[in-house]
Amino acid sequence: MSRDSTEIALKFIQAIPHALDLGMQITSIGDGEAEIEMPYDTRFVGDPETGVIHGGAVSALIDTTCGAAVMCHPKTPSITATLNLRIDYMRAATPGQTIVAHATCYNVTRSVAFVRATAVDEDTQRPVATAAGAFTVVEETA
Repeated sequence: MSRDSTEIALKFIQAIPHALDLGMQITSIGDGEAEIEMPYDTRFVGDPETGVIHGGAVSALIDTTCGAAVMCHPKTPSITATLNLRIDYMRAATPGQTIVAHATCYNVTRSVAFVRATAVDEDTQRPVATAAGAFTVVEETA
């Protein structure tokens, strides 16, 4: 992956207010793949009785990771937006654990990029959620 793609993806994360508020950090990125982690934070608990993170925080993590994967794909320009994203929640994330999302941009056409993603906590064999989506591919204009 080029240095420019890395910088673009890093700036992408830093420019999204909710990504910063959720504490998202890129842990790996390159050639159409991205991995971003979101540490556990009691501010994002959806059920105070169980301490489980709200599904909206998980969906934001997955969407952001997918966008980063599209942005660093060799055939994709630097601008993208979510067209659709199907997220299947498999189980509640374990309270107190960091959630890590990994996304792969596996196909790019003239106007659409296709992505798959998985989010896990410390139990990496049992996903918290899986996703499949389509993202726009738009040439950046000066």
